[in-house]
Amino acid sequence: MRRVAPGPGQESVWDYPRPPKVEPSQRSVRLEYAGREVAASDRALRVLETSHPPVYYVPLLDIAPHVLEPNTTRTYCEYKGWASYYDLVVGQRRSSDAAWTYLEPSPGYENLVGTVAFYPSRVDAAFVGTEVVDAQPGDFYGGWITGELVGPFKGAPGTRGW
Repeated sequence: MRRVAPGPGQESVWDYPRPPKVEPSQRSVRLEYAGREVAASDRALRVLETSHPPVYYVPLLDIAPHVLEPNTTRTYCEYKGWASYYDLVVGQRRSSDAAWTYLEPSPGYENLVGTVAFYPSRVDAAFVGTEVVDAQPGDFYGGWITGELVGPFKGAPGTRGW
């Protein structure tokens, strides 16, 4: 693994902190699924963690009503605590475990309460500003890759131990 040096206007995910940092997004985010806009926000938060593309958290008030169904999936993050998951449901289409939230996050991450993160790989399209997002490789992390980011990015085969 060799860090890619960022050029003008770029960010290296290797300059992101550990433990992760939460900050307001400077750009709007939008998600589409099953021919419908399911979320749109200019108040999203982004979580930055070493070697990961940002994960965007959308306020619940900026998510279309009745598209998230809570399920029984839970995972644990050593920094943020226990995550609870949602299926994304629009009409007859269902994307299982498409989104997650921290109902009672660990200290330092309280501003994530009332927000939901989406896997870009489990929606039809995710946007930061007008740019279509690429999903972070693999199926474990939910990072949003945009053109100003340089890696390499954790998530591809062989990177789990980074």
